[in-house]
Amino acid sequence: MTNRGWTLFLAMCLIWGLPYLFIRIAVEHVSPAELVFLRTALAALVLLPLALWRREVAAVLLRWRPLVLFAVIEIMIPWVLLGHAEQRISSSLAGLLVAAVPLFGALAFLVTAQAERFSAKQLGGLVLGFAGVACLVGLDLGHVDMLAVAEMLGVALCYAAGPLVLARWFSDVSGLGVMACALTLTAVVYTPFGIANPPTDLPTEAWVSIGVLALVCTALAFVVFLDLIKEAGPTRSTIITYVNPAVAIVLGVIVLDEDITNGMIVGFPLILVGCLVAAGGRKATAASVEPAADVVLEVECDPEPLPG
Repeated sequence: MTNRGWTLFLAMCLIWGLPYLFIRIAVEHVSPAELVFLRTALAALVLLPLALWRREVAAVLLRWRPLVLFAVIEIMIPWVLLGHAEQRISSSLAGLLVAAVPLFGALAFLVTAQAERFSAKQLGGLVLGFAGVACLVGLDLGHVDMLAVAEMLGVALCYAAGPLVLARWFSDVSGLGVMACALTLTAVVYTPFGIANPPTDLPTEAWVSIGVLALVCTALAFVVFLDLIKEAGPTRSTIITYVNPAVAIVLGVIVLDEDITNGMIVGFPLILVGCLVAAGGRKATAASVEPAADVVLEVECDPEPLPG
């Protein structure tokens, strides 16, 4: 991975370690569906005008079918599942369970030509990381809501598939345009939930959480993540999910006074070691993916950072 790739990688580890704390706070005051609406609507208000000004929307709308697929897989389904799960499990555990994303991404090469091939060593690292996830759940089995765990694994599966959809259908268009359209579409779909129960009389902590989720963890995060996909490839980029749980654990313990369980003590080191092994090896770039003959996988979206 290039120096730029590692910089983007570390930035995403931090940015996407934050949501679990703020989702946990927000769902105490709004429903998961309402949170999806508020988060996507505010983010779209930032990204869509910028994408329109740069004339990067029309080309995306011409591919409306894969756009709908991407919005459903990357945003509509996993975000409501995540919010629902965090009503019953800690933010720390939610963050750790998303570490299953790279495993699903690595296994994707069995069913699609668009996923990257990992070496045996790297696959071993992914398996070791997933063993950490298994320990995380298994050692605390009597204290974990298994429906919430199943929902989090659904989130992980969706997050692994999203970058592959981007690489397959949107490799030659603006990433900013794709995300602006996907977020706007999601906001429209979830508008009835916002209208049915408008967010009035919310405490300050709820609005702060919603604002951080929308502006930092959504608008800024997706711009950075798209750049990371360009540098590291669609599957390797998901390895951030092995590292950002550390941020989720620290914030959960410090801010929400969540407990560090036996499962976390045993599972988290395995996850970290698995990340280090999986991230090593040959240089990973979008160009190193072995594409189908008619697909260009060099992701050419190069959005500029949002002002401020």
